[in-house]
Amino acid sequence: MKNSHLNGDEVHENGGCDGDDVVLGVDGGTTSTVCVCVPLLPLISNQNLPNPLPILARAVAGSSNHNSVGESASKETLEKVMSEALSKSGSNWSAVRAVCLGVSGVNHPTDQERILHWLREIFPSHVKLYVHNDALAALASGTMGKLHGCVLIAGTGSISYGFSKDGREARAAGAGPVLGDWGSGYGIAAQALTAVVRAHDGRGPQTALTDRILKALSLSSPDELIGWTYADPSWARIAALVPDVVSCAESGDQIAHKILVDAVQELALSVKAVVQRLSLCGADGNDSFPVVMVGGVLEANKGWDIGKEVINCIHKRYPGAYPIRPEVEPAVGAALLAWNFLMKESERHHNS
Repeated sequence: MKNSHLNGDEVHENGGCDGDDVVLGVDGGTTSTVCVCVPLLPLISNQNLPNPLPILARAVAGSSNHNSVGESASKETLEKVMSEALSKSGSNWSAVRAVCLGVSGVNHPTDQERILHWLREIFPSHVKLYVHNDALAALASGTMGKLHGCVLIAGTGSISYGFSKDGREARAAGAGPVLGDWGSGYGIAAQALTAVVRAHDGRGPQTALTDRILKALSLSSPDELIGWTYADPSWARIAALVPDVVSCAESGDQIAHKILVDAVQELALSVKAVVQRLSLCGADGNDSFPVVMVGGVLEANKGWDIGKEVINCIHKRYPGAYPIRPEVEPAVGAALLAWNFLMKESERHHNS
């Protein structure tokens, strides 16, 4: 099926650039996949990027995590979302100069190569293709394409991912709830459900979480939680209870409060592990570095700001850490990565 989507359009055989060339940035998650199509601007530095960034088109599709939906469905989703973005922009496959995919479930070079092999069957040979874990796109969304620092993602799942100035990478957590992502939305909600069951059968203290969660789920007794939980044990469904845990903590419930405190410690620990492995803090531990904060768990609430507490915890060890809340979505971060990779390749070609 090589170049099957070119539909007879003229290919830039020499990879040359004209005013119609575009870059695709893709953020592929467990829940949804987003693709943005942006014009290929002159290869300039991050400091000179236009504000706001020009977005020609945006498209959304379902999950593209191959571990979740399988390789065939993952391919279909990625191809669909890129095709739709190009169609909306009035562009075509032959105008693409670079593609950067940030996809959840890309955890090993074999994952990268499998997706790259498939992409090479779709795009002309001159197109630059880059495949990374979706955490890298999230980092770039906060640093505007600059690969340095750490990103903490805490939504349904959680992961910390870092990149040093000399190109080294490291990650911590992100292995799913079975393997201990306790700072994630799933982890917080699962511990709250456990606390309700323990309070009900006498193994734990009473907690306001019982009434709050039963009301949220329209259940009459904690006994019904077992059936509710295993009827559809999807991570996102359980993680949706996080706001109820936060509300109980804000109302003074000590069990809910401890669950959130423990989550803060877990999330901060994952960042500290990445910072230490990459020496982002410098030899004296005081160098500054960004911590990009992404995900619903890290959003501020009335009295319990998990993201703020995580940064406070990190500051005790690494005072140079500074939080960044991205102003653009991860798909745009992926497009910025593609720009940066193209710029570096252009510089290497110019200097050779």
